[in-house]
Amino acid sequence: MAMENNESKLKYDYFDVTADIGFYAYGNSLDEAYENAGLAMFNVITDISKVKKDESREFEIVSEDLVSLLYDYLEELLFLQDTEFLFFSDFKVNIEKIVDENSSSLENYKLTCFACGEEIDWNVHSPKSEVKAITFHKMCVKEDNGVFKLRAILDL
Repeated sequence: MAMENNESKLKYDYFDVTADIGFYAYGNSLDEAYENAGLAMFNVITDISKVKKDESREFEIVSEDLVSLLYDYLEELLFLQDTEFLFFSDFKVNIEKIVDENSSSLENYKLTCFACGEEIDWNVHSPKSEVKAITFHKMCVKEDNGVFKLRAILDL
């Protein structure tokens, strides 16, 4: 189980998957659960307590459902890490439901993320595991009594 910043509230924890690692991310809102999913993923890669908040990136994604949104969000963060050589340790997420006024059956979700971190420095950021990809396998987004729980598996 992982605790963050001496807070008593659980933000994320991990479960075993053969050759991969899975995590659950929690939040009192959908936004908070997605923020904690970002923390969980980067904490698999390095000790996020050593990642300063010197750089920031903002991005938006639109997906057809909340599971696809989680996948696309984590993929975008991994893409930024791989292309801009950044680790992130702080996330502000806003998720909106978008309804197509011309069709009652079409709705999408838009996620806006503001992520803070710093350039990778292997003298400071000890490597843990390399995340190669995000998987859809067993990915889910659930809400129970006002608590959101996300599940994702990372391909190592």
